Amino acid sequence: MAEISQAGAIGIFDSGYGGLTVMKEIVKALPEYDYIYLGDNARAPYGTRSFETVYRYTLECVQWFFEKGCPLVILACNTASAKALRTIQQNDLPRIAPEKRVLGVIRPTAEVIGNYSATENIGILGTNGTVQSESYRIEISKFFPDASIYQQACPMWVPIVENSEYDQEGADYFVKKSIDQLMDQSGKIDTILLACTHYPLLMPKISKYKPENVKIISQGHIVALSLKDYLNRHSEMTDRLKINKTEGERHFYTTDSTEDFDRHASHFYGREIQSHHVEIQHTGSFTAIKTVETN
Repeated sequence: MAEISQAGAIGIFDSGYGGLTVMKEIVKALPEYDYIYLGDNARAPYGTRSFETVYRYTLECVQWFFEKGCPLVILACNTASAKALRTIQQNDLPRIAPEKRVLGVIRPTAEVIGNYSATENIGILGTNGTVQSESYRIEISKFFPDASIYQQACPMWVPIVENSEYDQEGADYFVKKSIDQLMDQSGKIDTILLACTHYPLLMPKISKYKPENVKIISQGHIVALSLKDYLNRHSEMTDRLKINKTEGERHFYTTDSTEDFDRHASHFYGREIQSHHVEIQHTGSFTAIKTVETN
């Protein structure tokens, strides 16, 4: 099959499946655009990897989107947003693609999360990488300087979700443990942010073990509204995106098995999809990209 070239599509990236929960909300809010999704499943999870490794992997994937003609890429991955986004924006884009843009999920969330809390005590549940980066604490303090931020890493949550165990009894222990550890930090927490796009699939169990008066906030809707506002304010970007009269096209790629990706992805995206395989290989100072598409 000839490679699909989607000039003018919005690129959406995640280390695995989780970004599909964000894409689902973005497509709902902005159905007229074309979208390309890439899950770097072969190298997931990103949450336990070093800053340098996450940065390198993320940059390689961003370059892949640029090769596909995407003028705008959304890092629908908290770990990539925390460990790679700022360096890519400040150091790489001016050098390799000054006319293109890469946005993340942390700042849009930080801009509004304080509005959900009456006590100004906010809990963050995320991967080790996101928590260690302190990105949420730093960003939220810019918009809500009086807020107290408490963080808890949940190292088992992504593997549970990626292995389709999120609705099994075995997940209860790990969900309850992480929520209890977070709430032990402060009894005043009244809002918990799910700072990982995988976590919404655990919502039934999270709701079961959280205190009754605590709100749980996931990011998809927030990021979608933020992107809509960004496009309204940046006509120079919308001019470079393909806009359809009705619904745009959606293409899905993974660096791992398409069969596995398609089987799991429907739980995140809410509908059946058909993905294509892509290989991304780092060779010295540049990224060699080999795309192999399957029916």
